[in-house]
Amino acid sequence: MFNFNKLERGISIIGILLLAVILIFVLSYFNISVKSVVESPTAQENITYVGGGTRNLWNDYFKAPASYLWNDIFINIFWKSFINNMERIRDGQPTDYELNAPTVNRP
Repeated sequence: MFNFNKLERGISIIGILLLAVILIFVLSYFNISVKSVVESPTAQENITYVGGGTRNLWNDYFKAPASYLWNDIFINIFWKSFINNMERIRDGQPTDYELNAPTVNRP
């Protein structure tokens, strides 16, 4: 017997798109216009409020750590090393990994 509880399942992009299409059809069936809902003054006010809160959250709490991780960690450590090694491969030189790999000396 097959046990579905042990499977790790996720949702795919196709599943999300299919769910969105089904949601649009359901809203259409009940005569709900997405355009009129989004363009209503209440919805616009809510979107502005959430957008402002999100912007403040980003600027006050997440911008500095994200900038540090991007500029000082990813760019300086990983990206520059990657580009340097790609240029060495292009030029036919050994990479950092080949230069620093342990070797075995045989008698």
